[in-house]
Amino acid sequence: MKRSEVNGAIRWAKEFMKANCISLPEYSNWSPDEWRAHKDEIDVIKKLMLGWDITDYGCGDFNTIGTVLYTVRNGSYADPDAGVPYCEKYLIMKDGQRLPKHYHVNKTEDIINRAAGTLQVFLWNADPKTGEQLETDVEVYQDGIKRTYKAGEEILVAPGNSITLTPYLAHIFGPKPGTGDLICGEVSKVNDDLTDNYFMEKTARFPTIEEDEPMLHPMCNEYDKL
Repeated sequence: MKRSEVNGAIRWAKEFMKANCISLPEYSNWSPDEWRAHKDEIDVIKKLMLGWDITDYGCGDFNTIGTVLYTVRNGSYADPDAGVPYCEKYLIMKDGQRLPKHYHVNKTEDIINRAAGTLQVFLWNADPKTGEQLETDVEVYQDGIKRTYKAGEEILVAPGNSITLTPYLAHIFGPKPGTGDLICGEVSKVNDDLTDNYFMEKTARFPTIEEDEPMLHPMCNEYDKL
């Protein structure tokens, strides 16, 4: 991805969240110089990878497979005294975007439609022994109600509603095409993007950045660059 693309995505997400009355922590607006000025205060933020996370998952087309994420709070399996024993994120997605198919081994997560469009979800069971996709029916809770779907069946989640994704439940989600841009929330167990994402499409979790303009805000994997 180009830095200009990352900067543009952050600007768009900030305006979209503001329009939907959602605010982020103060450091979400820090410039690189402000991050440097606070360098002695941000050890926990760095360790827990809090903050902006813009990715095309290495696919090269951010408008198709990609999202803007912001991790508000998180913890660490390696250091239980750091942060909190849970994670909260926002996923801000444009109409036409989606996440690549993947599952988690450790994390259970609620994906919540916070505002705007309709959340579209597709689910498959993954074999715990092989990681291969199964074509068996999927059982999933939606706001405490257990439901059963066919593998890969479309599931729609309206604003204010959620779906609970458990380990070995492979998923794709994003705005249902034609329903507009979307703000999702994630509330989950501790999130570890380095070890607990199992992609079933060819991807890379964090993009390589082409520096074609100055950085607006660092991403959560870039604090050491400062």
